[in-house]
Amino acid sequence: MSNILEGNRSILVVGGGMSGLSAALEAAEAGFEVYLVEKEAYLGGRVARMNKYFPKLCPPSCGLEINFRRIKSNPLIRFFTLSQVEGISGEAGNFDVSVRTMPRYVNERCTGCGVCESAAVTEVPDPFNYGLSTVKVIHLPHEFAYPMRYLLAPQILGTEEAERIKAACPYDAIDLNMETQLFDLKVGAVIWATGWQPYPAERIQYYGFGRHRNVITNVMMERYAAPNGPTHGRITRPSDGKEVKRVAFVQCAGSRDENHLPYCSGICCLASLKQATYLLDQDPEAHATIFYIDIRALGKFEDFYVKVQSDERVSLIKGKVGEITEDPQTGLVTVQVEDQSTGAILKDQFDLVVLATGMVPNTAVDKLPAQTEVDAMGFLLTKGGAPGIFGAGCVTAPMDVASCVQEATAAALRAIQATRRG
Repeated sequence: MSNILEGNRSILVVGGGMSGLSAALEAAEAGFEVYLVEKEAYLGGRVARMNKYFPKLCPPSCGLEINFRRIKSNPLIRFFTLSQVEGISGEAGNFDVSVRTMPRYVNERCTGCGVCESAAVTEVPDPFNYGLSTVKVIHLPHEFAYPMRYLLAPQILGTEEAERIKAACPYDAIDLNMETQLFDLKVGAVIWATGWQPYPAERIQYYGFGRHRNVITNVMMERYAAPNGPTHGRITRPSDGKEVKRVAFVQCAGSRDENHLPYCSGICCLASLKQATYLLDQDPEAHATIFYIDIRALGKFEDFYVKVQSDERVSLIKGKVGEITEDPQTGLVTVQVEDQSTGAILKDQFDLVVLATGMVPNTAVDKLPAQTEVDAMGFLLTKGGAPGIFGAGCVTAPMDVASCVQEATAAALRAIQATRRG
């Protein structure tokens, strides 16, 4: 299907995470028409999958609810989920953009009542929980999803179960014949805010992620601690579901390493300090050990670091972890490290190990469909790129949520200026 939406004073925002939402809202509230394109079935990005985020340690609903309300009340914003930009041509002030939208198999009549889910039997891995749990083949992407509309897994198409699910819906919202849609947009500027993904921990072979059952990553830890996560907020061992008493946080898992990520992501230390508080809040008798090269907690975050460091239930050991092994019988995980303060080789056992993996910009994985410039690590360059196309958030550099919002505001201003040159 082809449908051209006119208006070269419009702005396209690609990515519906905190950066994209912020940029879209700033531009729309300044009076510009905005198209927001998001590849997932919901808006909110990785913030929606966190338990809490800095600087106030708020749950994701805190900031996202406000932004969703602003979107609902602003007629200048149109958003497209399950969509990706396939091509950009033209110049600043006059871009032609092609977009592909994948079928949800659920139309706008959906009220989120859940009757269809009750009719389903088959379960599939839940991507929102990084596959740590399962969901029915028809499900809400998550309980706070926006739009609040169900999603049908395509692998169920053509089965009797799919027909039963369709028949169960009292609003005729299930459309098993829904197809991919192609359409074009004409815009004056583009803001690229597709965010980041965690470095693949399985590439760090000596840490055993994927082989050792009780070695997880920091993004997985966020889901374990979240009330809407796979364990409803109880931090447990993946191997047997037992609650944990001793947890090791391994900093720079693949970061600051020429064989993996040569740069520091800046937020991983704070993430582990934060996640240590998750553990201690759950169990006052638990203990967290953080193995680090050096702690990055600058400026306003230093007070938080000092507070966590002063807790006697937290140990900070300066040293790069060399190897992680797991006892197949007990599930206990052994961490080996050289303590740089004493020179001693330490070996200690833990119930759970959390790898603090770094941030990889999505522009390093999915190339932009336009003539833009990235650095050696795939981060979108803010200067010297294609005129009229601007990066925002973690595609330009690793940063926390508050910094993403600031960057998005700046990108919105630059985009508005670019449309006026058209």
